[in-house]
Amino acid sequence: MEYHLEIPIKKDDVKKLRVGDIVYISGNVFTARDSAHQLLLEENGKIPFDPSKMALYHCGPLMKKVNGKWEVVSAGPTTSSRMELFEDSFIEKFNINMIIGKGDMGKNTQKALQKYICVYASYTGGAGALAANNIKEVKDVYYLEELGMAEAVWIFKMEKFGPLIIAMDSHGNSIFKKTTKFDV
Repeated sequence: MEYHLEIPIKKDDVKKLRVGDIVYISGNVFTARDSAHQLLLEENGKIPFDPSKMALYHCGPLMKKVNGKWEVVSAGPTTSSRMELFEDSFIEKFNINMIIGKGDMGKNTQKALQKYICVYASYTGGAGALAANNIKEVKDVYYLEELGMAEAVWIFKMEKFGPLIIAMDSHGNSIFKKTTKFDV
């Protein structure tokens, strides 16, 4: 099936999504790679944005400043398996319901997707310039000085971002593995 969804996505809509579905999203997305995941999980105080109202994008964008405003040059996905160490805790702590990235994620993420009603959507690698075309606004950036451009947390307003393919759903299915109700 094909879906056009507004962020934040309701849990009931997340439950409808199945492996292989095609999704286009509009709304706010935040980027986070390895260092950002670790920093946000270790923050004891309140972080400066609400991740539960956005989709998480495993992305290290290439940015430039034009007339004092940030513009996106390229925003392709990074390899998501690098975030496996953090992702289950991240989903739980920040009530994330959609993750976008590239490649497979592991068993801990799969369990968290089921437990907390979340999906992992895959975007085509090597299509960073195409992805940048769907970013209508750079709303903010956090931790730029601490982490650098690629690892900073960028908040993007997306419009019809996709096609994304649901690679892991909230029902325990993964496009990367054959699963049955007998799998452990």
